[in-house]
Amino acid sequence: MRPAGAVSRRKALVLAGAAVLATALPSRPILAQSRSLLTRGINIPGWLDREGGLAPADGVPDTLFHHGFRTFRLPVDCGRVLSENGAGLRDIREGVSVLADRGFSVLVDMHPAADLHALFLQDAAAAGERVLRGWERLRAVIADLPADRVYPELLNEPPMENTAWLALRDRLAQTVRSTCPDHTLIWGPAPDQGIWQLDATPPLSDGNQIAAVHFYAPMAFTHQCQSWGASPLARISGLPFPATRETPAVHAHLAALRASGDEEAAALVEEQLATPWTEASVRAVFEQAARWSERSGCPVMLNEFGVLDFCVDAQSRVAWTRAVRKAAEANGIGWAYWELDRGFGLMESRLDAEGFDTAMLDALFGEGD
Repeated sequence: MRPAGAVSRRKALVLAGAAVLATALPSRPILAQSRSLLTRGINIPGWLDREGGLAPADGVPDTLFHHGFRTFRLPVDCGRVLSENGAGLRDIREGVSVLADRGFSVLVDMHPAADLHALFLQDAAAAGERVLRGWERLRAVIADLPADRVYPELLNEPPMENTAWLALRDRLAQTVRSTCPDHTLIWGPAPDQGIWQLDATPPLSDGNQIAAVHFYAPMAFTHQCQSWGASPLARISGLPFPATRETPAVHAHLAALRASGDEEAAALVEEQLATPWTEASVRAVFEQAARWSERSGCPVMLNEFGVLDFCVDAQSRVAWTRAVRKAAEANGIGWAYWELDRGFGLMESRLDAEGFDTAMLDALFGEGD
């Protein structure tokens, strides 16, 4: 996920969410084997990915551990890594070390900011070289941190054509591996790290890796009332989960969109309802990912999923989150929710260890249906 106000997801990602639900087939769940399978985590953007980022209050990690979280995913910015004054590298080292010392696994996620993302669209080769230079510096920060706790993630949502990404991915892996021989490498498929993009992506030729995917389908539900980028998602609201074309709330919203002349948003909702939005359809997607894992011998992690809380009803948000979490766990796939606070968040503020959304915590850790 890119920070709000930076770069919106491509329309292809919006449409692909429906396609994957429509085409996935159920299969026998499997448990991917790995010496380091990451489980039950949380993303904290807005901390190490910018100058003056906001660290969680001292009591927050302990509270998260108490609730059951065991993994942190920390986006970092390539520009800060390459800064001549080295402040970004020092901040990353300190933040990662503190969390690893407290018993967490930590994903260090090279997460393109708006400028790097724009460069990828203009000159992918130049952008790739910048990321390589970033890892040449960042790998030294990670090298002597515990290999069973700290995980380099090569590049979030690589914004490039798949063949070019595979070549860059292999170079990035070689660059990191030369200094970090025992660390588990994390990578995801191009261009959006979508779970449906695994089938077109072979694993690394490296026995110590995890493929990381994202799941926000259907985006007409998970991103309704989106406040960044030019997208019809900003004009969609009040959609429930589970839902079908016959759901009254869906009928009402489609009628309102068409009455206002917003055929673009109405068509998006209709297209994404080609398959019902149900727990069963979500489960089928993760069974497909498990089949890829079984064929390739590469473990899979879901390191982004979530629902904006801008205008969705709380019950639907909880139901979708529970469905995704259960589908991942049933198929041996670890997860990290996007994000701690802000739009997709689980708590009011990272500056206060109180204020958690208890219903969302139950969706992530509860045993009930």
